[in-house]
Amino acid sequence: MSELPVVVVGAGPVGLAAAAELRERGVAVLVFERGPRAGAAVAEWNHVRLFSRWAELIAPAARRVLVGTDWIAPADEGYPTGQEWARDYLAPLAAALGGVVRYDTEVVGLARRGRDRVVDAGRDTEPLSVHTRRADGTEERIPARAVIDASGTWGAPNPLGGEGLPAIGERGSDAVTYRVPDIDSAQDRDRFAGAHTVIAGGGHSALGAIVALTQLSEPGTRLTWILRRGSAESTFGGGEADELPARGALGLRAKQAVDAGLLEVVTGFRTAAIESGTDGRVVLVADDGRRIADVDNVVALTGFRPELGWLSEVRLELDPVLQAPVRLAPLIDPNVHSCGTVYPHGVAELTHPEPGVYLVGMKSYGRAPTFLAMTGYEQVRSIAASLAGDHESAARVELTLPDTGVCGGAGVFDDPESASSGGCCSPAPEALTLTARPAGC
Repeated sequence: MSELPVVVVGAGPVGLAAAAELRERGVAVLVFERGPRAGAAVAEWNHVRLFSRWAELIAPAARRVLVGTDWIAPADEGYPTGQEWARDYLAPLAAALGGVVRYDTEVVGLARRGRDRVVDAGRDTEPLSVHTRRADGTEERIPARAVIDASGTWGAPNPLGGEGLPAIGERGSDAVTYRVPDIDSAQDRDRFAGAHTVIAGGGHSALGAIVALTQLSEPGTRLTWILRRGSAESTFGGGEADELPARGALGLRAKQAVDAGLLEVVTGFRTAAIESGTDGRVVLVADDGRRIADVDNVVALTGFRPELGWLSEVRLELDPVLQAPVRLAPLIDPNVHSCGTVYPHGVAELTHPEPGVYLVGMKSYGRAPTFLAMTGYEQVRSIAASLAGDHESAARVELTLPDTGVCGGAGVFDDPESASSGGCCSPAPEALTLTARPAGC
């Protein structure tokens, strides 16, 4: 099987980094991207500015691939938007990798050749069978020695409903959106200016939406922030103690908005239903009976989850809580860890019972929200080294993650006392005049 290619699913940052690592080691690789271009998912949040610098967003192997082209490296200290990340890095990288990247091709299934998941015989000797479907409907089966799934979680946002399932009335509701608004676009400005918007979620995307929407000054603009946990304090991060300054500044700006009374904060609110209200508005109903009325828009930013359906015929060992690889799950549990308290990991933590199958990048984190691009780059470096037979390099850690300034994870706290005890190592951040950016990697 050594002559067969390694198939990478997804031409996003981590997928292309995997391709660069494999090519550098002389391993044949094919990348399948269901979108029409590299970074197709990134392009869907093109207005959002990342809180990692360019220096942390360019994979080392990818940089080495690009050095031999006419690519102009962005300044290390800059913070790109999604659009800039895709245009100034992912597109040139995909072009440099050449014909190994195939667009408009979706991977719809994965199996061991000639076997379903029940059959034991041949799982170590038969290649993997990658089932693809092109945009024109053409289907194909491609044998592969290994598959690196870097397809991410962008296409599967978590619902607004507090039970992990859509709230009653959520499906098909025109009031609900699952993306950070772009207030510089005429369409979004018309939608949110002068309207009552509810922001749901306690992560960086929700903080980014708060920072963006509090800039709207049109009369009638009203914002409500709902949190499932019992307190908002643990959501703001480490402030000045965060070694990613833009990430810390984002939390500080959101805290400034809350302290200034620019939005109403409702804690312990688990949405059970969305009901029709007056004048085309909706009413949010919590499972404890509380109601938020006269709502024009709901921005549900409650995280993402992995799409596992097309992997049903291979043997994965996933944590029952996070849906992440079982060896990785304890290291990234958001009840315990923040981005900076997750130590770098690689092939050892990402190996499954199915030989040659790896979930990487955001998808490897399952439902945990603490992923950084740098983590994904280290993952695929280790996996590529293992596939090339360099097991010493595969086992070596070559990354130090920036500290968040938070002792542990925010957790999914319902109890305000637990929330306050699990927050930042340093005192609560004070309001500072810093330029914050919407959430990113």
